[in-house]
Amino acid sequence: MLYLVSTPIGNLDDITYRALNTLFSVQIIYAEDTRKTLNLLQHYRREGQQISKLISFFEENELERIPEVIAELEKGTEVALVTNSGTPTISDPGFKLVRECWNRGIKVVSIPGPCSPISALACSGLPTDKFIFLGFTPDKSVPRIKLFEKVKSSLNTLPATVIFFESPFRLIKSLEDLKNIFGDIEIVTCRELTKVYEEIKKEKISLLIEEFSKNPPKGEFVVLFNAKLIQ
Repeated sequence: MLYLVSTPIGNLDDITYRALNTLFSVQIIYAEDTRKTLNLLQHYRREGQQISKLISFFEENELERIPEVIAELEKGTEVALVTNSGTPTISDPGFKLVRECWNRGIKVVSIPGPCSPISALACSGLPTDKFIFLGFTPDKSVPRIKLFEKVKSSLNTLPATVIFFESPFRLIKSLEDLKNIFGDIEIVTCRELTKVYEEIKKEKISLLIEEFSKNPPKGEFVVLFNAKLIQ
């Protein structure tokens, strides 16, 4: 059985009992960053508890790791998959492994927990009944603009809150592209969710561009806006 275990996106207290019980009971944990996962396990390790074997599993080695993981699962090994933070496969490695498990009839179980897009949506003040998640936007401006244009067209048919990830290095350019497509709309930006310096802003794009130009953004961002509110 493959367990997809959600881990904290910042605050370590956000991990669930079920997640900890799973991580300390499986034989192997495949982790996006074994050092970060080891730190998490050491933080919660009780006296006498053994830490499961840790093996790296990240975007660059996912394809070569999949046969190894499948072989372990098919011989009866209990395996968990974790990423650096949040829910595995959500803009993180794991989707191709899960697909292969389905193809081979191997059971996959999700151990739910922290997920930054959902956390951001819940506290954004934007409608939550329908949402579109874009993951990370393209690195280059041209494909990013094309993506925003397609989203705008689709929102005419299905109004929804739009959520996407952005790196601090591309945030301003991404916001400029968003403004060119949708106008100077009000959006929400979230960073450092659940951490000490959690910051959530709800402003027009132009004001946020001005602010981030003066104070360079740090950390990954979740950006949200809603089609119903564009008018």
